[in-house]
Amino acid sequence: VQLQASGGGAVQAGGSLRLSCAASGRISNANTMGWFRQTPGKQRELVARMTNTGTTNYADSVKGRFTISRDNTKNTVYLEMNSLKPDDTALYYCTYRNHYTGQDYWGQGTQVTVSS
Repeated sequence: VQLQASGGGAVQAGGSLRLSCAASGRISNANTMGWFRQTPGKQRELVARMTNTGTTNYADSVKGRFTISRDNTKNTVYLEMNSLKPDDTALYYCTYRNHYTGQDYWGQGTQVTVSS
């Protein structure tokens, strides 16, 4: 599975960005796609994820501000980020998990920078 992410950039606090990630290759009919983020010196952390049947998980820090969605016909996951804060600045990674094998795949990372 290959993941191609796009949509990162620089924005001022309070602004919005939308990330997209398209999966290609052998796509399982039971999978989870989502986003993690990482800043220098810190562990990668979950931002949001969504199964192909619609179950979602969000980090507490983004609840109410970020919305994850999917288009299963396009094998694409989106992350709508609103009310962005400087603390949201990170490298955002798209991820895909095959539920049958448990294998995880990662995209190349897209930078989000929020200035105060």
